[in-house]
Amino acid sequence: MNEPSGFIDPSAAAGTGTIALAPRPANLQGLVIGLLDNHKEQADIILQTMGEALRSRYGVAKVILRRKEHYSRTAPDRLIDDMAQEVQVAIAAVGG
Repeated sequence: MNEPSGFIDPSAAAGTGTIALAPRPANLQGLVIGLLDNHKEQADIILQTMGEALRSRYGVAKVILRRKEHYSRTAPDRLIDDMAQEVQVAIAAVGG
């Protein structure tokens, strides 16, 4: 039986293209930061704590917290698009 198994070989060579990083702000003072909760255990706690620290330590004007529907699925395009309209910097959490 030489039928394909449907699995992808993670050791296979990756593409040769590169992806440019998004521009980074010089500082966070006065910016609106978006935090994306991946829906795993304690991600909400991690992000709330991070949001408070960003406001008090770095002068972030506002923190917007959004949550994915399920940790194993990508965030819907609508959620990403809505966040992109509201924030200057976005951070995704990886909870437990």
